[in-house]
Amino acid sequence: MSTSAAIGSLPPATGALALDTYRMSMRFGSFTALDSVSLKVAPGTVHALLGENGAGKSTLVKCVAGFQRPSEGSILIDGREQAIDNPVVARALGIGMVYQHFTLAPGMTVAENLLLASGQAPAVINWKQKRAELAAFLQTTPFRLDLDARPLDMAAGEKQKLELLKQLYLRPRLLILDEPTSVLTPQEADEVLGHVRDFARAGHCTVLIITHKFREVMAYADDVTVLRRGKAVHSTSVVATDPGRLAQAMVGDTAAARHESRDTEQNRPPTHAGRAQAAINKIASAAPLEVHGLQVMGDRGTLAVRELNLSVAAGEILGIAGVSGNGQRELVEALVGQRARAAGVVRVDGQAYAATREENHRLKVRSLPEEPLRNACVGDLSVAENMALRDFDRPPLCAGGRLRFGRWRSRAREWITGYGIKTQSENATIRSLSGGNVQRAVLARELHGEIKVLIAANPVFGLDFAAVKEIHTRLRGVAQQGGAVLLISEDLDELLELADRIVVMSDGRIVFETAAAGAERQVLGAHMGGGHHQPLAEVLV
Repeated sequence: MSTSAAIGSLPPATGALALDTYRMSMRFGSFTALDSVSLKVAPGTVHALLGENGAGKSTLVKCVAGFQRPSEGSILIDGREQAIDNPVVARALGIGMVYQHFTLAPGMTVAENLLLASGQAPAVINWKQKRAELAAFLQTTPFRLDLDARPLDMAAGEKQKLELLKQLYLRPRLLILDEPTSVLTPQEADEVLGHVRDFARAGHCTVLIITHKFREVMAYADDVTVLRRGKAVHSTSVVATDPGRLAQAMVGDTAAARHESRDTEQNRPPTHAGRAQAAINKIASAAPLEVHGLQVMGDRGTLAVRELNLSVAAGEILGIAGVSGNGQRELVEALVGQRARAAGVVRVDGQAYAATREENHRLKVRSLPEEPLRNACVGDLSVAENMALRDFDRPPLCAGGRLRFGRWRSRAREWITGYGIKTQSENATIRSLSGGNVQRAVLARELHGEIKVLIAANPVFGLDFAAVKEIHTRLRGVAQQGGAVLLISEDLDELLELADRIVVMSDGRIVFETAAAGAERQVLGAHMGGGHHQPLAEVLV
């Protein structure tokens, strides 16, 4: 069917639509990304898609949104088959999508971004009339953005709201959301998802949401479908399932399902609360990692980290929570030697630490950066060569001034087996690996030998359930062996699961601290959102 024919046979232009995919498959050469997937999304509902990385979630929604044509099968809108050749056809059918990564014009205003999204801005714009229309539109939403603000000056949460507003402004009949809350505080996430759910239940649109967060599925979705290896393996109403069964369907592993039910006391790490209190008691006198008065400049020439103080005790996992863009990235880069420090002192085991390669070896400091392929690897080097970056010039990888490449490769093969890294061989370039396998390769290198301090920044961002589980287990293992772990994460669920203490970072400062065992999600979220910025001395546990 041609584009014009598809548009010419449009269903009604307003109101929630019904979406069906019938035996839809998508192949890329010999690889099958979607394998005969049949999906039913009822009109006026929120339908969640769960699955590991590579399960087919993104491929499915890209087919629905017109970015890819399925190899086989059909897409039905309100029971009528539609050939969605491209995003223009999808938009004409009333399908809108909010992507995981921002698609805003950073130098344009909120008003200009909203008009740009419509694709129908006139050559000459009557701004008085358009601003009145946009202001009236904003009154119908819970989001209050300044029409003159620009994304380049916005926090990540505000950008995410603008991405959603762009789609709501177009009155979609089907709204596709790809990880929409990854940069939001808990309150912002609840606000966004609550509004989307209300929008669906009022019959304005149908919602298809990709998420990794079981809490969001249970709280806001009506139905859920689990994809595994390109197949739809489990589809049910949310009221008829629970996180354990969903996790089991995702990975086909009952042990993983039991692990996901971590909110019960028997499934929490047995030393969680006890180690937290012991660590708090030891901080003043025995902290392997100490940061005093740290100041770090951001990319725009202003302070991104302001007079920051923290300590991490031996055997403790200290979690840093915060909405993206509040200085966490600059803090990590300053600690690992990728960004200059404007002021302050960092000590490891009581000794000044400048993050040089020699200090990392001597003081036993390791790091797991976000985006390891960009920050911790050389993409065109082999897996074995990347695994040797930390100690290639030391025995047994080097002897008498000669590099022993055979030792590099044999050790790499051991680590590939031990960490379950999926690669053609140790000689494959590391950029040929999936994200989870790159992270496992970096884990093998960074967790080798004794560790005094480990700095981990969003170590499981974008990874699938199985990879997340393994990396979390490894982080706990470092703490259980007496290492001090600083965990910076934008996923509050991750921090509540792993950390002994949690501090909140906002506007470059630590504004709140609490033991994780007694932490309240809404209190943390209020501080993450900048709602309670009293001096830290008043909130220390």
